[in-house]
Amino acid sequence: MVKRAIIGRLSLPKWEITGLVQYVSGGPQPGGFYFAIPRGAHAIRLGNRATVSQPIKLPAAGIYSLTFGSTKSCAQDEVLRVTVAPAAADLPLQTLYSTDGGDTYALAFTVPYKGGEVVRISFHNPGVQEDAACGPLLDAVAIKQIPPLTYTKGNLVKNGGFEIGPHVFNNFSTGVLIPPKSMDKTSPLPGWIVESLKPIKYIDSRHFNVPSGLAAVELVAGRESAIAQIIRTVAGKSYNLSFVVGDAKNGCHGSMMVQAFASNKTLQVPFASAGKGAVKRASLVFPAVSNRTRITFFSNFYHTKLRDFGHLCGPVLDDVRVVGVRSYKKLV
Repeated sequence: MVKRAIIGRLSLPKWEITGLVQYVSGGPQPGGFYFAIPRGAHAIRLGNRATVSQPIKLPAAGIYSLTFGSTKSCAQDEVLRVTVAPAAADLPLQTLYSTDGGDTYALAFTVPYKGGEVVRISFHNPGVQEDAACGPLLDAVAIKQIPPLTYTKGNLVKNGGFEIGPHVFNNFSTGVLIPPKSMDKTSPLPGWIVESLKPIKYIDSRHFNVPSGLAAVELVAGRESAIAQIIRTVAGKSYNLSFVVGDAKNGCHGSMMVQAFASNKTLQVPFASAGKGAVKRASLVFPAVSNRTRITFFSNFYHTKLRDFGHLCGPVLDDVRVVGVRSYKKLV
């Protein structure tokens, strides 16, 4: 190493590097910056057009999620390009969702082979800044195989409790950000589509309060953070959509509202959060007009933590269910 710069293509154990890759420590930095590295003492910073990559042998065909910690290290807007050949996604890092810099993202990719194949995962900074040392920080990296989805008896929604999702790091978590479908066509939250401009946040019961089970999602960017699923229905038949909203017990206070859409019906669910982990159940009866029906959820308002206005947060969504009803007219 020369100061912080890693010299040599294979000098970072298990990784191959090109360009200016720096090995940095957390804490205050020259120029007034602060590097938050919550899962350890060190991370790497990718300078102009720098890349780190690693070949990984995967055991079987299927869908895999890639979870990693990343944030920008300078005031300029930065982008991290994540590639699992042949797929690639450009992840904008200009928005910080956690003021401590502990943002974690998850992407997904499909391995169509029989197994035992080697895929190359790379993280690249495509930008060119005046300060060549600027660039995204990359922290912990993990890969998890996503099991195949099946229907749960009595529920037309797949993965309605969000129990199947990306890897969540044990020692520290501010939630896992799942980018919109426009950035990642294969979702690390199987069954669901993030069809908005901003990500949604996947949270687990070890680090947050979730209404039921092991996981839920937090709608952290108002109307810019929407999640949807297309379910099988029978045209002309009526269905009941039920779900739970709440708060993650993470200091997110205020008057919240979750809006749900199903077929040609909509429901607004107000929820007053005191940040204590309260929950509220809601339901909506809707008629199916085709053999496929889209259900969608988003938060009507933007929220930040009560004592941390730079930390975006929002209502929690969990336990989404759709069941058929005998007569729509009798229930409305």
